[in-house]
Amino acid sequence: MTASVLLDTSFLISLVDRNRPNHGIAAQYYRLLLEQQSPLYFSAIVAAEIAIKQPITDFPLKNFRQIPFNIPHSTEAARIWNLLGGHDNGDNRAVVKDDVKIMAQALHEDIPFILTEDASTLYKYCERLRVAHKLNIRAIKLADGFDSSALRLDGQKDIEAYI
Repeated sequence: MTASVLLDTSFLISLVDRNRPNHGIAAQYYRLLLEQQSPLYFSAIVAAEIAIKQPITDFPLKNFRQIPFNIPHSTEAARIWNLLGGHDNGDNRAVVKDDVKIMAQALHEDIPFILTEDASTLYKYCERLRVAHKLNIRAIKLADGFDSSALRLDGQKDIEAYI
């Protein structure tokens, strides 16, 4: 069975912008997910973030399943925010709140993975909650390089990761 993935704003921007340092890695993940026919989710929160600087029509929307942000997502976002106890000093509160909303959507929709380039907030907070066993979603950051086994539900790594 193929795992579903929620695509974060930073991942999508890296995917379409060949000048971004992680463009190649984003493209590898995207190709793999399409080959595996994995469900790719596009959040209304992500659409709003992207639309600030460019039209969302710049992205391959036909390959994505759209997720609106609804009441159950907002309730889950509040719960996650409270689990975090807010945000770290120096982090932009608005950015963290959007990242929490994206995590809430993934959790409510049973999407086990979020692909992101954002190590400073989304990955950090998602990983903090995952390691504390308060969230069962794994953020995969592009800076770690391409690893097809990162999308395994059981967390097992391919043998190449150890050689």
